[in-house]
Amino acid sequence: MARYRGPKQKKARRFKEPIFGASKALERKPYGPGQHGRSRFQRKSEYAIQLEEKQKAKYTYGLLEKQFRNLYEAATAADGVTGENLLQALESRLDNTVFRLGFAKTRRQARQLVSHKHITVNGQTVNIPSYVVRPGDVISLRPKSRNLEVVDDSLSSAPRSKYKWVEIDAKSRSGKFLYVPTMEEIPENINVQLIIELYSK
Repeated sequence: MARYRGPKQKKARRFKEPIFGASKALERKPYGPGQHGRSRFQRKSEYAIQLEEKQKAKYTYGLLEKQFRNLYEAATAADGVTGENLLQALESRLDNTVFRLGFAKTRRQARQLVSHKHITVNGQTVNIPSYVVRPGDVISLRPKSRNLEVVDDSLSSAPRSKYKWVEIDAKSRSGKFLYVPTMEEIPENINVQLIIELYSK
C-alpha cells in the first residue's frame, strides 16, 4: 500500500511541529517551506485550518486518507466522545504501540519492524501495523529479533515509564499494553474537534 515517502522535515516545517520526532531542520528554519513560508500575512479559512489539522494527524500516525476516514466512521459509531474514540483508536494500533514501548525511534521504524515479522502479540507473530492492541496484550520481539541493532539503539535512548498505559521490560524485549489511554494522557498536539468538524460537513 502507498505511503508518504517524501521529505519528513518539509512536513514538520509545514505544521511548525516536530511530528516525526526531533527536527534540526525545524530548529534552523521555524517557518513553513517554500517561497511564502516566511510570510506573516497568511490568512487561512476555517476549512483550511480544519484540513491542516486532519493532515497533521494523518502524517503523525502514518495513515492514508481511506484508513483515517474508516477510523473516524468507527469512532462515530462507537459509544462515547467521537474525538476521544478516534485518538484512542490511533493509539491502539500495533505500530504505534511498538513505538510507545520504545522498540523503535519513530513510527515509520515501528511499522517496518511489524511488517517484517519481528513482532509478536501474545506469542503469535503479527505483521499488520493496523492490528488493534487490547488491554492485557503482551507485545514482544521474536527470539531471533531480540538483538537487532535498531532496537538496542532505540531502547538505550528511550526514556523509561514515559507512557503510563504501556509497561516495558527491556531485558526480555517485551512489553504490555495496560489500558487504552484517555485523551488527556495522549501527548500528541492534535485538536480532534477540528477534525470532527471537517468530517461533519
